[in-house]
Amino acid sequence: MKQIAFFIITLLFITCKEATTAQSPISNITASDIEVIMNFLASDALGGRDTGSEGLEKAAKFIEQEFKKSGIKPYFESYLNTFDAKGTETYNVVGYLKGTDLDLADQFVVIGAHFDHIGNGKDVNGDTIANGANDNAAGSTAVISLAKHFAEVKNNKRSVLFVLFGAEEKGLLGSDHLAKVLKEKNLDLYTMINFEMIGVPLNDKTYKAYITGYEISNMAEKINEYSGKELIGFLPKAKEFQLFRRSDNYPFYSAFNVPCQTVSTFDFTNYDYYHHVDDEVSEMNFEFMAELINDCAPVITRILNTPTKEIKLN
Repeated sequence: MKQIAFFIITLLFITCKEATTAQSPISNITASDIEVIMNFLASDALGGRDTGSEGLEKAAKFIEQEFKKSGIKPYFESYLNTFDAKGTETYNVVGYLKGTDLDLADQFVVIGAHFDHIGNGKDVNGDTIANGANDNAAGSTAVISLAKHFAEVKNNKRSVLFVLFGAEEKGLLGSDHLAKVLKEKNLDLYTMINFEMIGVPLNDKTYKAYITGYEISNMAEKINEYSGKELIGFLPKAKEFQLFRRSDNYPFYSAFNVPCQTVSTFDFTNYDYYHHVDDEVSEMNFEFMAELINDCAPVITRILNTPTKEIKLN
């Protein structure tokens, strides 16, 4: 009887351990973590991260270093995926985390955000640098932070590309280039989640963020199911202004015809500094950003580990 009891207890222990292992370790990205990344990407030293600028190059090197420290590998021969942006050579920064499952590792999820901005803006009290804190150092910070988290926990059955897009401000050129390159490689893309302008909370909403193209797929429904709360909602203004077509998710949707959508908290009422020199780090809410990114981590974990592709176009 003792041997039987011991066997049952051991079996229960193993089962519980496996169940726990399959769950997402809690993401503990802090506001101070966010602040460090934001302070660099949106600093005056980067001069507004315009395409082809020295400041954009500094940002790219910083992202490369963050990927290397975390154990995120380059997907191509280097982290830089170079392309021509209307006569100016620039690049996407592409990191790669291989899936842990022999079958699912051939399926990919892209987590992206653009890291370029417009360089200079209209002079305000002698300041002409458009730092682009909310647009889009905030989204870039989310991608870098999530890359660190998943590189540490290594619980992704599917493979992930963590991408910082260049030349978004020139017309989604970086995402368009990369989507075409990956399509030519016959990449099996499950879904793409893009982060854009997440630096401040929504005004008077029950949900924490919205996704563009809400009605195009069941992504919002699945995100809320995976998070266990109303994390994502529908913003009518996003549909009115066709934001689905105006961010780096769209070239991937066009190329692959799979759910590719953008997470944002810019609701046209909560931030006055779009493409403005006052889009500064001082205007950002680091506590909110950390909370949102931490909320997204277990959602992305589920996306990376479900046996079948549950997010589908409507």
